[in-house]
Amino acid sequence: MMENNVNDHKEIRLEGVDPRELYGPQDIYLEQIKALHPGLKIVARGSSLKVLGSKGETERFERRLTGLADYYLKYGHISKEVIAQAFSGGISSGDVPADKDVIVYGNNGATIRARTVNQQRLVKLYDDCDLLFAVGPAGSGKTYTAIALAVRALREKQVRRIILTRPAVEAGEKLGFLPGDMKEKLDPYLQPLYDALNDMIPAARLQKFMEEGTVQIAPLAYMRGRTLDNAFVILDEAQNTTLAQIKMFLTRMGRSAKFIVTGDVTQIDLPRKGDSGLTQAMEVLRPVEGIGIVEFDRRDIVRHPLVKQIVEAFDHGEDPVK
Repeated sequence: MMENNVNDHKEIRLEGVDPRELYGPQDIYLEQIKALHPGLKIVARGSSLKVLGSKGETERFERRLTGLADYYLKYGHISKEVIAQAFSGGISSGDVPADKDVIVYGNNGATIRARTVNQQRLVKLYDDCDLLFAVGPAGSGKTYTAIALAVRALREKQVRRIILTRPAVEAGEKLGFLPGDMKEKLDPYLQPLYDALNDMIPAARLQKFMEEGTVQIAPLAYMRGRTLDNAFVILDEAQNTTLAQIKMFLTRMGRSAKFIVTGDVTQIDLPRKGDSGLTQAMEVLRPVEGIGIVEFDRRDIVRHPLVKQIVEAFDHGEDPVK
């Protein structure tokens, strides 16, 4: 017992944790952490904390801080409530509480849930199927839900990387007319994928993931010749693939991979709508065991209420393009 009263100097490094997230805006979380251990002197220097106090107190502080860091690495957010639970002993390393209804925790404590029946079906089928098709109208959350599942799989170390891809098919603008190099020309097509990731992964971590190749975003043509293993792979806007392209993509699947194909057959931008390979592939593969198909509809639209009315109006009206 006497040993616990001897002053101990400890430096705790937080590997993989963004200190700006841990300390909070204007260090509000750091001040809360200090207040919960008034007997310690705590000095933060970037991703390291120097702690001075009794041996027992510093060890207890390190255990609790490690539990908080584990929570952040798994769920990607921290709040005053999480800190209070961690520093009352409610969260320890390797024992992170989970809200079963939440797919993943996004930035600033946002909870990303399956909000409609078909989004819930997609989440449930994910456990049983390595290949999923999610098709339906704009705003139904099919791509967003798929990316949330991918981020969760990465955090839980079910996969080593996330690969997001889209066919680079023009919708009103020609690639050659857009400014910049090839990456700059392609980025507008991939922006919705960046937007979803930015909701779920802190900016600094996402940048690091992309530099390391842990998160890859690329046009579909870049998938040719690859074997995608230990990866969560999402093909978005698949209605703009030909049958040959979607076959090429699906045959990239490695032994330890998860694939989700998303698309909207009412938004085909190919010169001939009949060339779309998405519906053909779904019909061919529907009977195959281990492949799940979720067909979203207007009831799943979770954007502005007007979006649902817009989709309904176009569905009921005549197509002006013959």
